[in-house]
Amino acid sequence: MSTNPNETLTSNINANRNFDVLKTDQSSPVKMWTIGVPVEEGAKKQLLQAASLPFIYRHIAVMPDVHIGKGSTIGSVIPTKGAIIPAAVGVDIGCGMIAACTSLMAHDLPDNLASIRSAIEQAVPHGRSNNRSKRDKGAWQTPPPEVDIAWLALETRFKSLCDKHPRLEKTNNYTHLGTLGTGNHFIEICLDETNRVWVMLHSGSRGVGNAIGTYFIERAREDMRIHHINLPDLDLAYLSEGTKHFADYVEAVSWAQDFAQCNRDVMMNRTLKALQTEISKPFTALLEAINCHHNYVQQETHFGETVWLTRKGAVAAHKNKMGIIPGSMGAKSFIVRGLGNEESFCSCSHGAGRVMSRTEAKKRFTVEDHIAATQGVECRKDATVIDEIPMAYKDIDAVMYAQRDLVEVVHTLKQVICVKG
Repeated sequence: MSTNPNETLTSNINANRNFDVLKTDQSSPVKMWTIGVPVEEGAKKQLLQAASLPFIYRHIAVMPDVHIGKGSTIGSVIPTKGAIIPAAVGVDIGCGMIAACTSLMAHDLPDNLASIRSAIEQAVPHGRSNNRSKRDKGAWQTPPPEVDIAWLALETRFKSLCDKHPRLEKTNNYTHLGTLGTGNHFIEICLDETNRVWVMLHSGSRGVGNAIGTYFIERAREDMRIHHINLPDLDLAYLSEGTKHFADYVEAVSWAQDFAQCNRDVMMNRTLKALQTEISKPFTALLEAINCHHNYVQQETHFGETVWLTRKGAVAAHKNKMGIIPGSMGAKSFIVRGLGNEESFCSCSHGAGRVMSRTEAKKRFTVEDHIAATQGVECRKDATVIDEIPMAYKDIDAVMYAQRDLVEVVHTLKQVICVKG
């Protein structure tokens, strides 16, 4: 902890509460479901800075996967009245998970899974080409019919946004719909505790969501300059309710969240089709399907008040609501059911959470380390994915134990195939 004498950390642990409370004389409380998992000092500083803003409602809730982010920490739930912080939502607007349980069993999969991984990689664009003069491998050159159909449901609202903010038009939008991206985004084939085969993937609103997030972070900063508002961190710049930028942001972020959900739907359908081409046995994927955001903002009612609730790296865990908490490559993932804990604003973690930066991971680990850590998983095992090595993330079991009063585990999944950009 900091040596600041005005900063306090207390524990509230009983049958119904399992969190620490961090606060200063100038901040709202920060309730942290992080007992037993590491939290960076920098993340604590960010949390207290956000909690010092005057429009925070009651307290900030912190999930066990918390780590430093841009402006506000990843793994935080920020309730506000009268304002939204665009950087707290982030630039990967609507990023989230989708999972489907199939009727296949482990013995239905071939012994060599390389052909299934290859089929998925051919079905779904992934990665990114950094050279702008060449074809971007992570975008469609000619989108397939299912992308055209999905885009029709989004196109009119997008044109309306572009009429108001022309800069958004020259973005990767239509050609990124149904594509995976890079970083920690993935498509996985997993087995549950009964050896049923699941398909699970992680992605968001891609290039257009990034452009929307970046654009409105700039508008928020502009508003702070115009009104001479000083902030502990410029990335905490906010949009005030009732202003034009606020209304336009709510419209844009809502569209981006819908784009992200459509993006996952298209990829799921194409992945299931790719799986079917490699397995002769017919199968269904109707037993269970879950599609949930973990970078988003929406209005919700908590403690009797309607607020804007920003979940940045957090999943809704309302009573009986199903969700997905993935581990890292080589680790377990979980299908969970929310317990509706109001103290956390009915939220849970969105994953394991990083314990080191991508740069640090690449310095610390080798390809041999990555091969050993992902043994038994059909995936890329080259130098460009070392930053996603399991050791760069927190222990998923410790993360799950720390939030045992937020969710209950319904299924435990172990990946056997992982596709990354």
